[in-house]
Amino acid sequence: MTRWAGMGLGVVVGAAVLAVLLAGTARFPVSHAAVRTAPTPAAISVGRITRVANLYAAATEPYLRREVSGIPARVYVPNSEDGTVDVIDPVNRLVVAHFPVGLVPHHITPSWDLKRLYVDNTSANTLTVIDPRTSLPVETIRITDPYNLYFTPDGTAAVVVAERLNRLDVYDRSSWRLLFSVPVPWPGADHLDFSADGHILMTSAEFSGAIVKVDLTRRMVVGYAYVGGLPVDVRLAPDGSVFFVANQGRHGVSVLDPERMEEIAFIPTGLGAHGLALNRDASRLYVSNRLAGTISVIDVASRQVAATWTVGGSPDMMQVSPDGRELWTSNRFGHTVSVVETTTGRVLGRIEVGESPHGLTYFPQPGLISLGHNGVYR
Repeated sequence: MTRWAGMGLGVVVGAAVLAVLLAGTARFPVSHAAVRTAPTPAAISVGRITRVANLYAAATEPYLRREVSGIPARVYVPNSEDGTVDVIDPVNRLVVAHFPVGLVPHHITPSWDLKRLYVDNTSANTLTVIDPRTSLPVETIRITDPYNLYFTPDGTAAVVVAERLNRLDVYDRSSWRLLFSVPVPWPGADHLDFSADGHILMTSAEFSGAIVKVDLTRRMVVGYAYVGGLPVDVRLAPDGSVFFVANQGRHGVSVLDPERMEEIAFIPTGLGAHGLALNRDASRLYVSNRLAGTISVIDVASRQVAATWTVGGSPDMMQVSPDGRELWTSNRFGHTVSVVETTTGRVLGRIEVGESPHGLTYFPQPGLISLGHNGVYR
């Protein structure tokens, strides 16, 4: 695979040092077969990287599906250091519920069919299941190292990002039976997104500076791109042509060609670029610059920064309100959630929650399905 070659001498030296450090372990292999832990394959359609008009079209209107229209609007906040969840009423901006979950919850993930929410309790090796109609936990599922959780676009499989184990575990979405595992031979796998047809996923390997391409049909790593820094959140462009990758170490966003596996552009945003979220019509991409206390707004068509808002705190993972008027973000290095007006970038309020809030989700949302994380809808 072709590595990105435009990062300057310092990054080239850094890549050489990284290669030495990884000698005898990862060595940036071209492919790596899956660990086959169950005989039944995931039913995932075969295809190439495809282009579409707007793969987020079903989520661009501020209307809810009939199946979720009666669910009360709530913002669910996992407090990583407390092992708790706060539930916020977004209308009056008050915490209306608070309950313990498992050790080190990182994200709250809407299920593919929008019927449940899963709290990803990494250190507890559990998922806490929340009924969004009552906003209360109803079940605990034993899952190994669920740092992050995603669902294939066809709904057949759940992909658990087991960060500390450097692998992706693929489960049957209904039974939670493990189907197979794909080792990621670079440290720090934590965020991902799927191609338009769902047969390919792209995952960041934060601690290695690599973006890794996994073919779910072949159940193996089939490519990589070295972008350096600390790549974190990943989001597919609305037309399916490129992936955007927030890079906390390089303080901006990589634009990745998924076929050539090359960085074709880099968009500087601010210190500690971390989380990504699309606005309601998918024309703009919000980037949380966690160390700068700012949020940048990228015009998706031009791939240029249209605005940068100073919001304070340490903005991390974000969610747009169903009407598109508010952007909600957790402040990872504190104990608050901020509400930001999307027309001006003005901070409308801050709500006290637990310690180290992370991947909050605003639910319910427009869209037909959830691809997971803290709420990525198509």
